[in-house]
Formats: sequence, C-alpha cells, structure tokens
Amino acid sequence: MATPFARPTSISEKLPRAEEGVDWVEIAAGSSLITGGLLLLTGYKRVGTLAAASGAALALLDQKETVCALWERLPGYIDEFQHLLGEVQGSVEEIAEQRERLRTLIHR
Repeated sequence: MATPFARPTSISEKLPRAEEGVDWVEIAAGSSLITGGLLLLTGYKRVGTLAAASGAALALLDQKETVCALWERLPGYIDEFQHLLGEVQGSVEEIAEQRERLRTLIHR
C-alpha cells in the first residue's frame, strides 16, 4: 500500500502573485510604525516621533472607512465621557463632604 505524500511547495507558490497586487500603503505604514518605535526606544525622540506619526497617517489614509465611522461616533463618545466625568465629580464632592464631617467630629 502506497502512502500519499504531499507535493512540496516552492517559495514562489507562497509569494503573492502580481495579479493579486501588493498593498504598498500598508507596507509603508507598518514599516514606518516599526521604524518609529525602534527609533523611540533607542533614544531618537524627534525622528522616531516623526516616523511614527508618518506611519500612523499612512495607516489612517488606508483605513478611510474606519476613520469615517469613528468620526461619526465621536460625539457619542464625548457625551459618555462627559457623563462619566460628572459622576466622578459628584463622587469626589461627596467624599469631600464626608471628610469635612469626620474632621468636625474629630476636632470636638
């Protein structure tokens, strides 16, 4: 009984074909982000920030639909954050009142 062996694949079969196209914007964005991160880690803050910002801008250009959807949802996020800040402020004021009551009881 013969055992079937899988046909070995060559490197050229694994590479993207010319008709599939290569997304150069995606490659440039990723490369810029990685380079910027490495430059920031090695202490080159200005150049690293510039490279990372360039990569982020390219990534945003490549994801137009995502950016537009986020832009449309942004007012809702701001309202939720404002509501959360209001609750936190109320809690802080309540804690301050409790602290004052405790201070008056202790100093009697």
